[in-house]
Amino acid sequence: GINAEYMGNSVGGTATMGCYTFVQHCWRKKQSDVMRFLLRVRVWECRQMNRCVRLPRPSRPDKARRLGYRAKQGYVIWRVRVGRGGRKRPVAKGICYGKPKTAGVTGLKNAKNAQSICEGRVGRRCGGLRVLNSYWVNQDAKHQYYEVICVDPMHPAIRRDPKINWIVAGRKKHREMRGLTSAGRKHRGLRSKGHHSRARPSARAVWKKHNTVKLWRYR
Repeated sequence: GINAEYMGNSVGGTATMGCYTFVQHCWRKKQSDVMRFLLRVRVWECRQMNRCVRLPRPSRPDKARRLGYRAKQGYVIWRVRVGRGGRKRPVAKGICYGKPKTAGVTGLKNAKNAQSICEGRVGRRCGGLRVLNSYWVNQDAKHQYYEVICVDPMHPAIRRDPKINWIVAGRKKHREMRGLTSAGRKHRGLRSKGHHSRARPSARAVWKKHNTVKLWRYR
């Protein structure tokens, strides 16, 4: 098991670790007997449900709170399933017409990561909500499971909260489809900063700058 007194600082023989910190340390030890049993039972439950399921509460409350979730009106949790592994080219009977460059069927990889794909599925299913963030919850041999935090931009509790009402703006519609969430910025290569980056402001903008001939009048 996991001992709270061992992981936290103890004063007078009692652990001083808070509940969210304790849950966070539990999730860091996924190979412990407690977490192995819990994840095995939960992934069985996930397999019995649909691909997209709305949940009454997050299964990882500590992680959800760190990513912006609050237990108040206007916040919604969805769990999404996505297949593991690479991407097969969607062609009939494995026949790729055209040049040999496009002949491959297997061995291809998604341009997006699995987490960003899950966010996009929730965004398409719930068009009136705004996707705030997401996190990993489980996986088995065939699927991965993520929980997506959504916000209702029309709810009065969201519109009057100065910490979250930035997401009400019209330019925040479908952030997940434009790679503006944390998972989206990761697969775009924007997690780290540095000189001579070929990802800023975007990979397409850098390509356009390097492949455009500008014939100025005075050059």
